[in-house]
Amino acid sequence: MFEQTFKNIDDVLWKEAGCATELDYTEQTSWMLFLKYLDDLERANEQRALLEGKPYQAIIDKGHRWSVWAAPKKKDGSFDHDKAKTGDDLIDYVNKDLFPYLQGFRTRAEGPDTIEYKIGEIFGEIKNRFQSGYSLRDALELIDQLRFNTQAEKHELSELYEGKLRNMGNAGRNGGEYYTPRPLIRAMIKVVDPQIGERIYDGACGSAGFLCEAFDYMLPQATSTKARKTLQEKTFFGKEKKSLAYVIGIMNMILHGIEAPNIVHTNTLGENIADIQDKDRFDVVLANPPFGGKERPEIQQNFPIRTGETAFLFLQHFIKSLKAGGRAGIVIKNTFLSNTDNAAVALRKQLLEDCNLHTVLDMPGGTFQGAGVKTVVLFFEKGAPTRKVWFYKLDPGRNLGKTNPLNDDDLKDFVALQAKARDSENSWTVDAKSIDQTTFDLSVKNPNKADETELRDPKDIIAEMVALDAESAAILRNIEAML
Repeated sequence: MFEQTFKNIDDVLWKEAGCATELDYTEQTSWMLFLKYLDDLERANEQRALLEGKPYQAIIDKGHRWSVWAAPKKKDGSFDHDKAKTGDDLIDYVNKDLFPYLQGFRTRAEGPDTIEYKIGEIFGEIKNRFQSGYSLRDALELIDQLRFNTQAEKHELSELYEGKLRNMGNAGRNGGEYYTPRPLIRAMIKVVDPQIGERIYDGACGSAGFLCEAFDYMLPQATSTKARKTLQEKTFFGKEKKSLAYVIGIMNMILHGIEAPNIVHTNTLGENIADIQDKDRFDVVLANPPFGGKERPEIQQNFPIRTGETAFLFLQHFIKSLKAGGRAGIVIKNTFLSNTDNAAVALRKQLLEDCNLHTVLDMPGGTFQGAGVKTVVLFFEKGAPTRKVWFYKLDPGRNLGKTNPLNDDDLKDFVALQAKARDSENSWTVDAKSIDQTTFDLSVKNPNKADETELRDPKDIIAEMVALDAESAAILRNIEAML
């Protein structure tokens, strides 16, 4: 129904000088889509209030309503081109009037969990990248053709938006930061099995893929009004540092049916984990934190195991954020299992001693488009030490890439065997007592395939060479100083 409209919107964006990448396309589509959704929501709320004989206070004032500036209509419902702003007038209105008005909601809102606050947050971070008011006019008229009135319409828009996010993830490393393959997310959720009444958290939520898929997984459980309200308002929580990802995440959750997403725009790692109290903890953590990043010394001071590696800091945060008995599924770079630096060893020790690391899923290269790294998924429960670790090495039988992405069938065997931790050609069990108590090395070495050789990532080899060179240089300087 809407697929061609989405393609036409992309065509407009492709011709617009201010939009150069898939990230730009998604950003610009998102803010227009959000305002159209908001207008449809307001119309529905007005009609409901009218039927119930109650007054309705609109969120957006009359002068800034979508139907006034973006898509004015004649009495017969046709588009009123005479009233519609275009060209430089439209760009000036959006940049100098509309966006400042919407940004002001952040200070006018009653609290951070309201839709008003989310409006202020979104438009406080996003920019209008259209330079041509004529291109913007074309895009607005196309967006106006979309509808959010029925579940079928919302579902289709959700699918189309997911396609846009997938394209963004395939566009290169920057896009891949925001996109985790949905088949992997769905498999992780099946293993963790979240239930109504539990609180689910992703402190690096990106496009909110984990939260959206968890919502879809749990929706059939919500068989009562109370359960649906709990699912909507008290179940899904996220944090995101980057502005674009924050906006995309909110839009993605809205399209999936979560009307007031509990996503906070903040640097999760800026929080001292010593300050996390019982009330701040969650039943389930599902996440794919960024790896390869480097954090400043003042950020590292928030953690007992200090390291510049972003993913290692996130793992500490997630362990601390879990309730006793809480469950987690975390994607992390596979070198975490065997790195010999002090931070990696200390973190593996904590994970094995404070948590039951029951499953390690080893993913093949090419799982994440453009990322160029291999990953594993750690599944653990907090509060009891690890006794046995069940490993599964995923082998889809083909090279993964843009034309051969990961699919749900690739993970069926893993999900089926994991339920009983069964050993097979691709899975095996390691007793925690056999793990080296000095290095706590958890390298993935399949005993069922003796000839298998693990190939290290070239970037990791180079990084280790650089570190060794630096260490050698320091030793030589010390020797030189003694002469």
